[in-house]
Amino acid sequence: MLTIKQLIIGFLSLIGIVILGLFLATGWYTVDESEQAALITFGKVDETIAEPGLKFKMPWPIQRVEILSRSTFNLQVGYNEENGEVVEFTDEAKMITGDENILYADLAVQWRITNPEQYLYSTHNPEIVLYNATSASLRGVIGSSNIDEALTDQRPEIEKRVFENLVELLETYQIGISIQDVKLQDVELPTEEVRRAFTEVTDAREERLTKINEANKYKNQKMNEAEGEKDAIMSRAEGTKIERIERARGDVAKFNALYDEYLVNPEVTRQRLVLETLENVLPNTEIYIMDSNNNDTVSYLPIRPIERRPEAAPEGGTN
Repeated sequence: MLTIKQLIIGFLSLIGIVILGLFLATGWYTVDESEQAALITFGKVDETIAEPGLKFKMPWPIQRVEILSRSTFNLQVGYNEENGEVVEFTDEAKMITGDENILYADLAVQWRITNPEQYLYSTHNPEIVLYNATSASLRGVIGSSNIDEALTDQRPEIEKRVFENLVELLETYQIGISIQDVKLQDVELPTEEVRRAFTEVTDAREERLTKINEANKYKNQKMNEAEGEKDAIMSRAEGTKIERIERARGDVAKFNALYDEYLVNPEVTRQRLVLETLENVLPNTEIYIMDSNNNDTVSYLPIRPIERRPEAAPEGGTN
């Protein structure tokens, strides 16, 4: 028969074998480069491990490990997708804008796990919390926007506002998730008739903008032409001004020179001025030289015919 001592030794050996088996089975784990691990001791996260490699721990049930991905996940709100294409809108996609119009809007959110302890223990299902927070953020932004903003060029602004609201909500919830990006996939009107009417309104608005742009272009063209004509007139006026100033200066210089000559010989200067004035006033008058000493007959010499004959000789040739 086995003695009590042998039984105790056997029992302790069995316990040692069990502990060794547990250690061999659960005392080591591996972390890949795309993973992170939460080391849990008696239900509490003691350490977060991000470095890849083979790791060791206390056997279960003392310690256990939760392996979580460090990859970027994609969350779809408002639509179902197959092969990269939207196949149908869900109930969450139907929304009312700030100007009381109905439209369908869907959203894609990229997120990552950044705090394993919060992700594992702050809530039962953090992805459902993320989904509801995203839907609430999108509805809040669409509900404060006009339908034109949602359907046209304000979509980047809507995405930015949804992103900011969602980040703020997740900071409040503390579920260990961080948002990487938010992207509106489709924003559509509910029926074909409404879509057609909105398209007509959009076309009319674009035509209006085109007409405004054409009018502004014509206005700018005419203003440039007017500016050019104004500059030309001012340039001509400036030239005329300079020309008249220089002419006046020349007249003053001429008068001063004439005055200096007059001071030297007043009589000669006076006769010269009379002759120049007669020449300017009567440019085509015949000039005669007359002999005033003979009172019975008048002898004169016609100057103009004599001047014209030498001018006509080259034309008629020589005799």
